[in-house]
Amino acid sequence: MNSRAAKDRFYIAWAATARALGSPQRLELLEVLAQGERSVEALARETGLTLNNTSAHLKVLKAAGLVDRRKEAQFVYYRLADDALVPVLRGIQALTRRRQAEVDQLARAYIDSRDALEPVSAAELRRRLKAGDVSLIDVRPDSEFSAGHIAGAISIPLAELERRLVRIPKDRPVVAYCRGPYCVLSADAVVKLRKRGYHALRLVDGFPDWKAEGWPVEAGA
Repeated sequence: MNSRAAKDRFYIAWAATARALGSPQRLELLEVLAQGERSVEALARETGLTLNNTSAHLKVLKAAGLVDRRKEAQFVYYRLADDALVPVLRGIQALTRRRQAEVDQLARAYIDSRDALEPVSAAELRRRLKAGDVSLIDVRPDSEFSAGHIAGAISIPLAELERRLVRIPKDRPVVAYCRGPYCVLSADAVVKLRKRGYHALRLVDGFPDWKAEGWPVEAGA
């Protein structure tokens, strides 16, 4: 094979991956799967797609090598094929925001307006966890926590925050995290915690970003 033929094959393969990513529905499916394995039925419910559409999009992602699947009884479960997909998704989000004014304006109104909640970087959180001077809460649904979470976190879904406050000590800062930089569950949790007198902060990124860095994670309730 000469160099031109090799180069052409590279570009063809890259274009196939780009085409698989070129759908808002498939991007959302990947974001959901970044939280942990899901059945086709669960993915359809969470994304608002029909079962047939969900299956069709997953077939495209599987053909591109972006997701893996397994079958258990009558159910089929999907998961990300590689955690390296997470920084790819974040790169798409960041580039789109830089180059599209409308997206940047939406992000400023929807995300940046909450920066008074003192966002904490993943590196800073890791340092503080090692020092043992912070409490960490995962405000995603229990099922996502069970699939995987930052080591040392406790599960307090946003909808149950008021009822589970007794689990959170007030003698040190509390950091809340959720699905990623465009998820506002953690920001909403921080607002609620501060109203109750907690020194609460939010993690800038989410569990998938932490996991993609290779930092300590756990699974199970």
